Amino acid sequence: MHIVGLLGWWYTGGLKTALTRVFDRLANLFDYFSIDILLRTLFAPFRQISAGKVRGPIGVQLRAFVDRLISRIIGAIVRSMIIVIGIVAILFAVLLGVLYVVVWLAAPALPVVGLSLMAVGWIPWHL
Repeated sequence: MHIVGLLGWWYTGGLKTALTRVFDRLANLFDYFSIDILLRTLFAPFRQISAGKVRGPIGVQLRAFVDRLISRIIGAIVRSMIIVIGIVAILFAVLLGVLYVVVWLAAPALPVVGLSLMAVGWIPWHL
């Protein structure tokens, strides 16, 4: 009776908890990297204190334009790198999550499989 109760929990409440953990990890990664915000602000100035209008001679205005342009290029490069790293991290987390759930689903059967292989005399290093 205890085995039936354990298996009942394993494939209902336990599986739900395992899936919740996987989705929580993915949600945390999405929040950590904020790829949607990075995409929206891809060409925004990067850490520039004054990116507003500049009044004055043409040389001052040209310098301000070049400063803003360089700041936007640096911002795009940094944000692009973070987006790529975030996508790789999220894909890696998805693969690990799928593996975690597959192992979770297979774990109760592993002792039975091991006992069956032992009964037939199978040894892993003697293929």
